[in-house]
Amino acid sequence: MLRNLLALRQVTQRTISTAPRRHWQNKVAEKQKLFQEDNGIPVHLKGGVTDALLYRVTMFLTIGGTAYAIYQLALASFPKKQN
Repeated sequence: MLRNLLALRQVTQRTISTAPRRHWQNKVAEKQKLFQEDNGIPVHLKGGVTDALLYRVTMFLTIGGTAYAIYQLALASFPKKQN
């Protein structure tokens, strides 16, 4: 029983570790140069095509959702006539 508890403790210490298993190259300096550049592009679009696509999808969903909510409110405000 004690042996099982010690083994469990060892497994949990190994799996819940804050140390990174793989070492990636630090790209923070490159990203800072990219985002601090004064080239007239808004910050939310400086990431490239992916950022532009995400921005457009978000704006479409926001405007579409607002229009749909207004439509549903207008539909609910006028009750249907009973025949």
